[in-house]
Amino acid sequence: MIIKRLLTVTFFISAFTINAQIEDQKLDKLIEETLTTFEVPGISVGILKDGEIVYAKGHGLRSLTTKKEMNDNTLVGVASNSKGFTCFALAMMIDDGKLNWDDKVRKHIPEFQLYDPWVTENFTVRDLVTHRSGMGLGAGDLMFFPEGNDFDVNDVINNVKYLEPESSFRSEFAYNNNMFIIAGEVLKRVSGLSWEEFIEAKIMKPVGMKNSKASYNRIADKSNIIDAHTRAEGKVIQIPHDWSETANPAGGIVSNVHDMLTWAKFLMNDAVTENGERLLSQAQFHELWQLQTPLRVRANDSYDSNFRGYGLGWFLTDVKGGHKQVYHTGGLIGTVTQFTMIPDLDLAIVVLTNQMNGNAFNTITNTIKDSYLGYENRNWLKSYGDRNSDYLKYNDSIKAEVFSKVESIKGSPILPKPEQIVGTYSDDWFGDIIISHDGNGYKIKSKRSSRLFGKLLPYNATTYVTKWNDRSYDADVFVQFTFNEKGEAESATMKYIAPITDFSFDFHDLELKKTK
Repeated sequence: MIIKRLLTVTFFISAFTINAQIEDQKLDKLIEETLTTFEVPGISVGILKDGEIVYAKGHGLRSLTTKKEMNDNTLVGVASNSKGFTCFALAMMIDDGKLNWDDKVRKHIPEFQLYDPWVTENFTVRDLVTHRSGMGLGAGDLMFFPEGNDFDVNDVINNVKYLEPESSFRSEFAYNNNMFIIAGEVLKRVSGLSWEEFIEAKIMKPVGMKNSKASYNRIADKSNIIDAHTRAEGKVIQIPHDWSETANPAGGIVSNVHDMLTWAKFLMNDAVTENGERLLSQAQFHELWQLQTPLRVRANDSYDSNFRGYGLGWFLTDVKGGHKQVYHTGGLIGTVTQFTMIPDLDLAIVVLTNQMNGNAFNTITNTIKDSYLGYENRNWLKSYGDRNSDYLKYNDSIKAEVFSKVESIKGSPILPKPEQIVGTYSDDWFGDIIISHDGNGYKIKSKRSSRLFGKLLPYNATTYVTKWNDRSYDADVFVQFTFNEKGEAESATMKYIAPITDFSFDFHDLELKKTK
């Protein structure tokens, strides 16, 4: 029995070594095909296994303009993968006795208010970082998205009270960035450091993340950083970097695959650094990866998962046979990222991209994960590729139909006159939107978010279409007017045209009332 077991183990190790070599070559090929299939200019991928980096490469271009290549040191905004850092920092403050997860937010930010007074008084720090506020998906994100607005953290704290909930408190999961912005302010008030200073000095430096910074503006050397790209009007184009510094606690960190694998190694080493320094107590580190807000496991789940939900800054699930997976994704305008850990396999996978197509990182992560979990080749490239193609065609068909109707109604006598519509429309949390007419057509612009301006085009007698000048947003919306008995517009609501619109363009949360 002993000899047989030794032979079996020897064969397994030999087979694994050969497989790893083949897998490396297959992975190179997969990533190159992924670039083409999803029209992503550049992708960098890193794998950590048993405490060692077994793969760290860049593929494609970091910029369509410069044609410079993506490599394993190329910096990328990791977006919402920053949320795990925010929660780690708060946990450090709990270890220092300055904070508790179940402290009421008003203990640290007395001016904090939500729509419901009872919820305001009972809202905790834990509630800030678990997406269970009762507000809808992305509620209030227009206060920092896109870049170019004049909202700051005090505006966010002041304005969240105007955001009407869509569900009861703590009853449903709905992703919310503004609560993380407020969590960053809690950290500042209890630590005496800005969120950026704390993340860099107290976490990144001791962990050994040498090339990372807590925000884009803190990167001094931008010689090896991506340019952002997105699909606009059917073609992938380069676009300006877009992120508001106000939202750094929700998604500001800039890093690369090496540093993110260093972060993963530290986390899977029980929050102990390479030189043996423990940054977080075992009790608090354990708390970060405990389920706080449950999510439904999808029918016919691809990984036979039994549970799914959100912890403190992390998504949590189990995969094939009960392996706990700790993960997050991140998205900015022009880039998406994915960070995955399976601690009991001592496995971490990092995928950083410079085009906002999540099918690309899912293809790569799932293929790598499958190889370690023992799944046969499930051809994620084809399944996600087909899904992506169908989804783009579906969205493009919706937009084409809408703008065809816009063309057909031009000059119709049923359309309101300019004097019935032009004016200033105000929302309690977003401020003024101004509609004007220059004799040739309508214009629409936001007063506080300077990059949001465009044309207002007639769709029917009561509804218009906002076509934003920046076509990279892919966020055109219907504007539905309500008229009084004199035929004058009194108010308006907005609704996105196509489902591809990023949820952070939360125009649907605006309640616009005509003020002049």
